[in-house]
Amino acid sequence: MRKLLNTLFVTTQGSYLSCEGENIVVKADGEVKLRVPIHTLESVVCFGRVSCSPATMKLCGDNGVQIAFLSENGRFMARVHGRTCGNVLLRREQYRRADSEEKALEIALPVVKAKVINCRAVLKRALRDYPLMPGAETIENAVGEIERLARALLRVTDIDSVRGYEGIVARLYFGVFDHLILKQKTDFYLKTRTKRPPLDNMNSLLSFIYTLLTNDVISALESVGLDPFVGFLHKERPGRPSLALDLVEELRPIVADRLALSLVNRQQVSGKGFEKGETGAVIMSDDSRKTVIIAYQKRKQDEIKHPFLGEKIKLGLVPLSQAMLMARFLRGDIDGYPPFIWR
Repeated sequence: MRKLLNTLFVTTQGSYLSCEGENIVVKADGEVKLRVPIHTLESVVCFGRVSCSPATMKLCGDNGVQIAFLSENGRFMARVHGRTCGNVLLRREQYRRADSEEKALEIALPVVKAKVINCRAVLKRALRDYPLMPGAETIENAVGEIERLARALLRVTDIDSVRGYEGIVARLYFGVFDHLILKQKTDFYLKTRTKRPPLDNMNSLLSFIYTLLTNDVISALESVGLDPFVGFLHKERPGRPSLALDLVEELRPIVADRLALSLVNRQQVSGKGFEKGETGAVIMSDDSRKTVIIAYQKRKQDEIKHPFLGEKIKLGLVPLSQAMLMARFLRGDIDGYPPFIWR
């Protein structure tokens, strides 16, 4: 069983990663802040101005520990990993299916169905918990429309239509997302989803958590031997982890969106922890990033019953379980890809 708290997040600006024997050493301002045995880690994530020695990169590569470099705002910049592992026959089958729209549809369609159902579940949970919340009627209307689109998806036979439905559902979902923000309305609101760059506090928070989730999904896909850059729903672009983004679609309403809402509504983050830069991008402070990372890691400890496996697992293991199920489908061990649907 994989560990859940095995990712080292380095957020202190100016930090330097070196190695001593089989340990990674984190230094800041000339002082040793942390020493971590390499065998306890699966990945290292560096935010902003964090550097790493070549010897440390080699140590990580030799031990299968990936290093990801992100901007201060959580945007992916680069990744360092060792030798490519996994079954080459599995990856060849992945590439063949990705080149066939008919075969790609067999994965893209269930992924989008799961996203639609999980988005609806987030909205319905909010209505159940806060039946008198402002905008409840608007949310109910959105839920009804999303349910209609979910039924229409059953008749879809081409991948472009699947992408079209996914876009419509996303607009409906984020169109009422602002009503789910119940506290700190002056500092946190979502009028429209903005990504590159995020232009307000809520978009900045969502994008940062999406980046954490995407990094976990990439690691899971590489662990089972799949290529995270060749997807079925998302079209291929240089440097874009398309397959990881496919899996993120079904997971982010449950893992990321609910966490972001919880952080704001419970006032675990505040507007003081966000700052607008010269380019208009909103960036989180170091303290806010640490708060979010701690909450994200704690959320991964939550126990859920997997809808397909029928077993109780930690939420943090869902990316790996989905990657394994996708690999089993591509190998022909199961008849279809079972997406993750929140109950």
